Amino acid sequence: MATYKKRGYKPKNKAEEVEQTEDNSTTAEVFNTLDEGASRTEEWVAANQKYILGIVGLIAAVVLGYLGYQKFIQEPKEQEAANEMFQAQQYFDNAVNGNSVVRDSLYILALNGGEGKYGFLEIIENYGSTKAANLANYYAGFSYLNMNKYQEAISYLDNFKSDDEMLGPLALGGIGDAFSQLDQVEEALGYYEQAANLKTNEFTTPKFLLKAAITALAVNKPEVAITHLERIKEEFPKSVEANQADVHLGRALAM
Repeated sequence: MATYKKRGYKPKNKAEEVEQTEDNSTTAEVFNTLDEGASRTEEWVAANQKYILGIVGLIAAVVLGYLGYQKFIQEPKEQEAANEMFQAQQYFDNAVNGNSVVRDSLYILALNGGEGKYGFLEIIENYGSTKAANLANYYAGFSYLNMNKYQEAISYLDNFKSDDEMLGPLALGGIGDAFSQLDQVEEALGYYEQAANLKTNEFTTPKFLLKAAITALAVNKPEVAITHLERIKEEFPKSVEANQADVHLGRALAM
């Protein structure tokens, strides 16, 4: 077993003298190895200094380029896209809340533009890398859905990506509605379930759980419907959908 020896310790016998000599030799070898390693590293750095500086410069250029792109290109582009889309959003809101006689005309203006401003489709085409273009996919999808153009609705809503508490589930639910209208009921059920599970909140979750349950009944899957309806009753007892759950639950249990 190794023992600690104080500085200046003198060996008591020949064996300890040999041991101390070996310890000193090992320590010297360690330091020599470290010195040699450091020297080799210094030599390598000196020999490859040009390449190292080149790599560091390249990294700096990439970082500065990215920051410059964000500041001087992407941010102004985001602002320009948002300004362009304002009029299209106005058309969309008026279509949703206005007279049904002119509703489709307003959706068309929202999609194609008017009063010298881009519509959602042009925003998507011309500002594809912006948040505004992503949001334009959402509006375009629901414009087509409300005009009964279901394939187009699916295409644009599928291109919309969001972690938003409401918009993400609503887009998936909109795809479910489009598939339902196309009588592709299994696909509709899958999207309603995705919409219900993407984010948990008091509005979209019970809304799409109920749609999923009703759709499950339509494809003769009462056990799936029961699971969704019981979840509504347990987790969202104060929701509007909870008031309807018992009726559909009775249908499911009778199947």
